[in-house]
Amino acid sequence: MDDLVQSPDSALVAAAKAGDRKALEVLLRRHYDRIHGLAWQLTGSRADADDIAQDVCCALVEKIGGFRGEARFTTWLCGIVYNACRDLRRRKRTFSGFVERLGVIAGLTPRPDGRDLHDAIWLKSAIARLKPAYRDAAILVVGQQLSHAEAAILLGVSESTVAWRMHEIRRILSAEG
Repeated sequence: MDDLVQSPDSALVAAAKAGDRKALEVLLRRHYDRIHGLAWQLTGSRADADDIAQDVCCALVEKIGGFRGEARFTTWLCGIVYNACRDLRRRKRTFSGFVERLGVIAGLTPRPDGRDLHDAIWLKSAIARLKPAYRDAAILVVGQQLSHAEAAILLGVSESTVAWRMHEIRRILSAEG
């Protein structure tokens, strides 16, 4: 292991691509602070940086085979971190839009009375409490804007089941609101 710690990135990458788990471990230990630090700078959130760093480290196991050496390893790694941060921002925007659309469907349209933030927090909490089958249906129909038929195919249920789940979601959210 001591020999690996002294090895340059290029040797570690070659060994990791050949399946050497210790070499990959050394690479991850050597560059973890860079991964986490960049994620923190890009997201402004330590919690998000923690999640992204973990995701990048896990993904690196699969992605290392795709490193072609056209750039320095650190440059390539920063690209992976940057893309992970961009994907996180996209997911957060999508979820925010999803919450707004679900609010409209549930009849909880935002009112300009200063309660918008409260309503948004309540709706996110209500969505998190839904049964997984309901939450999945809502995400596909409202969040991804799929038709009931398209959602049914993905969920492996009938179209009428998706329609019933959406009806139940409206009922549950209206009753809680």
